[in-house]
Amino acid sequence: MRGAARAAGNEVRPGGMLMPAASLPPPARHRGQAARSDGAARLAGAGQDGRAARDGLGRHYKWIVLSNTTLGVLMATVNASIMLIALPDIFRGIGVNPLQPGNTSLLLWLIMGYIVVTAVLVVSFGRLGDMYGRVRIYNLGFAVFSVFSVMLSLTWMHGVAAAWWLIVMRILQGVGGAMLMANSSALLTDAFPSDQRGLALGLNQVAGIAGSFIGLVLGGLLGPVDWHLVFLVSVPFGVFGTLWAYWKLREQGVRRPARLDWWGNLTFGVGLIAVLVGITYGIQPYGGHTMGWTSPFVISAIAGGAVLLVVFCVVETRVAHPMFRLGLFRIRAFTAGNLASLLSGLGRGGLMFILIIWLQGIYLPRHGYTFSVTPLWAGIFMLPLTAGFLIAGPASGWLSDHFGARPFATGGMVVAAGSFLLLERLPVDFVYWQFALILLLNGIGMGLFASPNRAAIMNSLPPERRGVGSGMSATFQNSAMVLSIGIFFTLIIFGLASSLPATLTHGLTAQGVPAAAAAKVAALPPVAVLFASLLGYNPVRTLLGPVIAHLPPGHAAYLTGRGFFPSLISPAFSHGLSIAFDFAIAACLIAAVASLLRGGRYVHDEHAPAAPGGAADTPPGGPVAVPPSPAAARASDGSDRTGAAHQTVRPGANRRRRAARPQ
Repeated sequence: MRGAARAAGNEVRPGGMLMPAASLPPPARHRGQAARSDGAARLAGAGQDGRAARDGLGRHYKWIVLSNTTLGVLMATVNASIMLIALPDIFRGIGVNPLQPGNTSLLLWLIMGYIVVTAVLVVSFGRLGDMYGRVRIYNLGFAVFSVFSVMLSLTWMHGVAAAWWLIVMRILQGVGGAMLMANSSALLTDAFPSDQRGLALGLNQVAGIAGSFIGLVLGGLLGPVDWHLVFLVSVPFGVFGTLWAYWKLREQGVRRPARLDWWGNLTFGVGLIAVLVGITYGIQPYGGHTMGWTSPFVISAIAGGAVLLVVFCVVETRVAHPMFRLGLFRIRAFTAGNLASLLSGLGRGGLMFILIIWLQGIYLPRHGYTFSVTPLWAGIFMLPLTAGFLIAGPASGWLSDHFGARPFATGGMVVAAGSFLLLERLPVDFVYWQFALILLLNGIGMGLFASPNRAAIMNSLPPERRGVGSGMSATFQNSAMVLSIGIFFTLIIFGLASSLPATLTHGLTAQGVPAAAAAKVAALPPVAVLFASLLGYNPVRTLLGPVIAHLPPGHAAYLTGRGFFPSLISPAFSHGLSIAFDFAIAACLIAAVASLLRGGRYVHDEHAPAAPGGAADTPPGGPVAVPPSPAAARASDGSDRTGAAHQTVRPGANRRRRAARPQ
């Protein structure tokens, strides 16, 4: 009787009363579902720790994964920025003047080549990790990175040939860096339960962002000693990390063998490289123009790259095993998180370059620092930014595990936008403690955003798509870095171009520089002035060259002193700086809106379809595998999250499957 009543959609209450199921009070009708929902995170955590113990990895294995991946990401990001401060020593060491006509490309490619190759390859390596094992690709990345770090430190050539050798080795080193970055987040997501991923990914993410600023200080310390040390410093860590990874890391992820998407890889790689190369050359002067955005090569590279990326999207909808899982964008948390990450990167990416130029070209010389030591002190003066990341990142990651990512990621972007507004209000010759507090606030805002946002993205992914999803997220982040550098440089240069030539001509002629020589210097593109500041060169001595020797000693000393150039460039630089900060504010506020629209806390593991539990339905040997429905199959590709979350199984289905199973 009771079984018939239940089959008819009714419930038998104590005492024999028959009532429709829909009329029961909600707590009674959903008791089992509520219990499963409340304990989902706890059970997931216990399940993952238990699986690690059964695999012989131990309950502390997840901390081994965290420490190793954090070392890998830290090493990769430190190497991305360590050259910025050490560039003057590197170019002096190989005997190349990067400000001479024709050598600007060497400077840009030495800075941008590593970033470009990591942006292009992270998706492919993430997909390969899903297919052949994330640990395998990650371990290979450590080895590749270490080998080419050694090759960089062994540079024996001189002149332009040495510069191109360094560029090629940096690009190949970036291949190893892409392998590390593409799979580190996926390894952490595999190892940690959902209620601890925010903290783990937060520590990993903050280490990566902090590495960008630690690299500045290391470059300033090691470059003056011996420029080879800039590359050699990562070798011991790379060798140790490689051996440790091969010894300790084990595959935990879900592997799904598939054919490699050659057409997708080709169209995506060539298209994105074309766009990023176009942006890189757009920063350089072309013909009589201050920048290269009107160059036929730049226009055709960006337009052709954009067309290839559109073709790539079409290809990915037609191949059986796509590289770029477009269906993942149907997951709201994944799409909103990546959009917010892209906009955050646009606001933050060029900030490092602008702050370095501000400090090295204006503030530090005005306060008694010689141009030659400004690269090191610029890195030291920016440490409050790193401190903000280190304070907010782990804390916000832990809090997001308990309260969700949305309030912290959204609030972080609002705080970052406010810090950019405060930076815009600062005078160019600021009081340092005010500048330091604003940098600390900016670091806190970015740290509040980065950890919860990364954890929310990774939590939303099906286990078998974590590698490619992590790679897709890293592509947005790294591409945003290149785009941001192009945008910030463009805005600053446009601001300088409007007033710098006239100011420079007047200032030089007032100190006895011949009018023809002053006009020639004033006609140089503003990017030359920016690069001179970025490299820590004495800008006026570099721009005037032999003319300095023919000036009266007093005038020559004043022109090449610490006061003339900063006071000359300050008004024009301040105008460009305001435009750049306005862009950063807008990008952060739009990122905050995107983060706000991500929805509530969503963890794919907790919403994935599962057989209804119960002791009566579970055989002694464990739960019976239930073939997924079409909706669940689509959900594993990220294309139908709703179907996965609401899949139901008819009562008794497990019992019928067990009865039919051969004994």
